[in-house]
Amino acid sequence: MTDPSQPSGRRWPRGQKFTISHSGLPADEAYRAAVLGARSAGRAALDAALDAWARPHGVRPGDGVVLGELRAERRGLADLARALEGCGIEPGEVRDAVDRLVAAGLVDPVPLASQVGV
Repeated sequence: MTDPSQPSGRRWPRGQKFTISHSGLPADEAYRAAVLGARSAGRAALDAALDAWARPHGVRPGDGVVLGELRAERRGLADLARALEGCGIEPGEVRDAVDRLVAAGLVDPVPLASQVGV
């Protein structure tokens, strides 16, 4: 049995885009509520709230940031990495987070044009 909190090491096709899934929408709302709820209570409270959010989903606490980036639009790994570089999140960490979010069913890969029946 594999641990969904560990990256799969999957290689995504070039140009692969991702979108938040139907299950990911309430998870994103819960993540944002956890951040807002713990905002004034200090770092320990924030860490505890994010851990409590992540554990049932089988992801890591920081994965919620990546999930939130997919709320508004479909994005590829390079787009996500660029959007999150100001947060100090390395491209490899973005890839690992996407792998975990896909494994957890919170994010879906968007079918490539070559995968869609003609």
